[in-house]
Amino acid sequence: MDVELRHLRALVAIVDAGTVTAAAAALGVAQPALSRTLRQLENRVGTRLVDRDTRHLEPTPRGRALYDRARAILTAVEDALAEAAGPRPLRLGYSWAALGSRTTPLLRAWRATHPDVPVEVHRVDSRTAGLEHGLVDVALLRSEPVGFPGRPLYREPRLAALPDIHPLAARDVLTLDDLAAETLALIPPVGTTSLDLWPPERRPTRIVELSNVDEWLNAIASGGAVGVTAAATRHTHAYPGVVYRPLADVPPITVYVAWADGPPHPALPDFLDHLREASRPQP
Repeated sequence: MDVELRHLRALVAIVDAGTVTAAAAALGVAQPALSRTLRQLENRVGTRLVDRDTRHLEPTPRGRALYDRARAILTAVEDALAEAAGPRPLRLGYSWAALGSRTTPLLRAWRATHPDVPVEVHRVDSRTAGLEHGLVDVALLRSEPVGFPGRPLYREPRLAALPDIHPLAARDVLTLDDLAAETLALIPPVGTTSLDLWPPERRPTRIVELSNVDEWLNAIASGGAVGVTAAATRHTHAYPGVVYRPLADVPPITVYVAWADGPPHPALPDFLDHLREASRPQP
């Protein structure tokens, strides 16, 4: 099957951008040429990969499966070329708040002891923070890794996030019952909160589902919702109009590190040891 990297790049760009026009602009090619490349790929694999029935293109089930593999293949090729040119950075992914107040000391200490191995930090709004597509070498997660090797680092408390004008913002400590009558902001793809935190008979009945932490913060700051989040959020996402208060009756969150299940970055073992030291209980 005569499939070239340009065919895979075309599919990935179109799925990521949602339209051929936007994908062509991102790749710096003409729209008709990109459309031809996509048709060539579909002809060579023998199936439709993108549903063209709507203005916003969507991958078919087979297109989604090939897209996932194509992203990983393109990333592997880029990594191989980068390694051939010299040592490449270690890519650290997260989807929410990294390690909160521990993040900057962690990165500074690594830079001081490993000046030849820079760490690139990437926020990727997915459950595995980019591991599934080979976008990162190692990821910080707040749900147990599935499909990738990993281990727990530490546990952190949860906080309520409120508009600063909300009556509950005047309280020092809150409970889940205090939030049950509010509109709850959730981020299903990457969030650490679900209705399962509440007993079935006392769960919030109004929710708003959002795509990422930026939308979540905006919804809360505007007064339209409240949230429950990891303690690291208070440090990483200080935001005008949003205040954080401790929750007294909710279990803590476990922070995990996970890494790609394949040829590791040469510095991964040292970085995992560095993470373990940085994750020890703070005085």
